[in-house]
Amino acid sequence: MSRIAYVNGRYVPHRDAVVHVEDRGYQFADGVYEVSAVRDGVVIDMEPHLDRLERSLRELSISPPMSRAALAVVIREVVRRNRVRDGLFYLQITRGVARRDHAFPAAARPSVVVTARSVDPARAEAMARQGVGVITVPDIRWERCDIKSVSLLPNVLAKQQARAAGAYEAWLVDEAGRVTEGSSTNAWIVDRDGALVTRSIDNAILSGITRAAVMELARLQQIRVVERSFTLDEAKSAREAFITSTTSYVLPVVSVDGVKIGNGQPGEVARRLRELYAGYMAGQQDRRQAGR
Repeated sequence: MSRIAYVNGRYVPHRDAVVHVEDRGYQFADGVYEVSAVRDGVVIDMEPHLDRLERSLRELSISPPMSRAALAVVIREVVRRNRVRDGLFYLQITRGVARRDHAFPAAARPSVVVTARSVDPARAEAMARQGVGVITVPDIRWERCDIKSVSLLPNVLAKQQARAAGAYEAWLVDEAGRVTEGSSTNAWIVDRDGALVTRSIDNAILSGITRAAVMELARLQQIRVVERSFTLDEAKSAREAFITSTTSYVLPVVSVDGVKIGNGQPGEVARRLRELYAGYMAGQQDRRQAGR
């Protein structure tokens, strides 16, 4: 079956999905995006993702292209037309098409693209059982990383550096030696006292939807959560480490820059949180099916 994309009001074959050469997303990275997991055909955390999307649009003064309800319908329809059971959807909204000029155009209609694709859950489970390695790189990004902008070149360079080094992810480190986040994930450690530590929400990191869900799940299990910066040295001497994201869920980190974390195996806390998050996703599926 050929893939289907939504582009500015039309559902089209993926191979025919195009935008104008003067779309400001292409010219200036003047746009935002969201990605969400799909499990058993259900979009996970649809409402929080749309909340964050609306905030990103406001921060860049881009008008919503349609109502929130209509956008949710489009997302679910793209997932349905692509017959995605386990996978993800990608949504991008740019300021639209206009003659190339740095200043905002006086009148431009936002461009909307939505795609969806399947992923093999077995591969993710295999990585979780083994754990992954991360490297660290200087954080050279702009100072509004809280906006989920399509301007991701520093992230791309960091991810490529990780892959070239045989690692799964790159953790970004600021000038003070503190870990901000991964190139496409939020970073966590379990400190010597057993507390979960992850950087507090500010302009230096993206407010991860999975991060928020995992934080709540941990607190329900009476696991202490501390929102603060942690240093690279703290990470390397931590009891455990892991990352969270829409596509990685909860993924144990077993080494940082080649240094083993703990005993070099996935930690018990990370494994438990991954199980809890799997149950959390299953609960959303059950609620969705009950509402049909």
